[in-house]
Amino acid sequence: MKIGIVCPYDWDVPGGVQFHIRDLAEHLIALGHQVSVLAPAEDDEALPPYVVSAGRAVAVPYNGSVARLSFGILSAARVRRWLNDGRFDILHVHEPASPSLSMLAAWSATGPMVGTFHTSNPRSRAMIAASPILQPGLEKMRARIAVSEYARRTLVEHLGGDAVVIPNGVDVGFFAEAEPDDRWTGGAADGEPGTIGFIGRINEPRKGLPTLLAALPKILAQRPGVRLLVAGKGDEEEAVAGLAPEVRAQVEFLGMVSDREKARLLRSVDLYVAPNTGGESFGIILVEAMSAGAPVLASDLDAFKQVLDGGDAGELFPVEDADALAVAALRLLGDPGRLEELRKAASRHVRRFDWSTVGADILAVYETVTDGTAAVVRVEDERTGWRGRLGLARD
Repeated sequence: MKIGIVCPYDWDVPGGVQFHIRDLAEHLIALGHQVSVLAPAEDDEALPPYVVSAGRAVAVPYNGSVARLSFGILSAARVRRWLNDGRFDILHVHEPASPSLSMLAAWSATGPMVGTFHTSNPRSRAMIAASPILQPGLEKMRARIAVSEYARRTLVEHLGGDAVVIPNGVDVGFFAEAEPDDRWTGGAADGEPGTIGFIGRINEPRKGLPTLLAALPKILAQRPGVRLLVAGKGDEEEAVAGLAPEVRAQVEFLGMVSDREKARLLRSVDLYVAPNTGGESFGIILVEAMSAGAPVLASDLDAFKQVLDGGDAGELFPVEDADALAVAALRLLGDPGRLEELRKAASRHVRRFDWSTVGADILAVYETVTDGTAAVVRVEDERTGWRGRLGLARD
């Protein structure tokens, strides 16, 4: 099957949607499909062979964050050229409600198309206002996928229609088989003091690092020597500016890490903390942490509750409550039995997110859509004769 996938966000700036699209493309290629991904990208030489650059992206405020998107006349021309050259059996656009390549592709496409919706935003006035502009592209979609129930709800309430829920995928084995790194281990279970991990953009408020940093003095007061390992892009000095020197000394910034380093980090820490404050429709990092065997403590966002099986596969604390985070972290770090319970529960739960399952579900959607298209073309052929035989029947 020839599959075209549209990534709305800058390929050069890592994020959950980009990782999902990358892993989906590589999973499909491994199964023997031909895959081309169109994405904004500046550094053509660093792109995988299956990614086609649509040019540079610009920063746009979107869903409580700043997304790097491509949009406009030049981008539209590149989308049309890619579609014409690709002649795909199916087109898969991600985040088609964003002002991006995905929206442009949805407007331009004429063949079988599937859309995946990642965003969870229960009160998006912008999405409601943009609905008339979006509808022409949305109406062409033969199927819609949402990565969580909360992404599905956002779609239903803002744009109408419905979607099948298929979660983001993770290569569970890649994380489970990673080797711990001695640099990132340290005590606990319960040889004291322990390590806490955080991965995310440092200066993006909704990733919640300030909440975790606010909890750190209370954690250190009872468990001196705990280290907080922070991986991600951002202004490190600004992040710790308000901390006392003795607290700041226990925070280690690792910068951007590779996939391999991320897996080793998650295999090494005693506790992974996700203090996000909102705007999350899924939580891929939680699945990666669970896959690596890292016990998870996360803010009680609806999407995180779902990923953590209602709290059975990881513990939850109230959003932006630094005191509650500190209490929970201290309790978990001091309870080896509970940490082991979480590891075992997560190991069972995480199998549903493996690409062997998620990829099969997405392929089933593709096949349903393409089979339906073939049936439509056959009916049109009977009704219109030469137009159907020449492929000119209506989609």
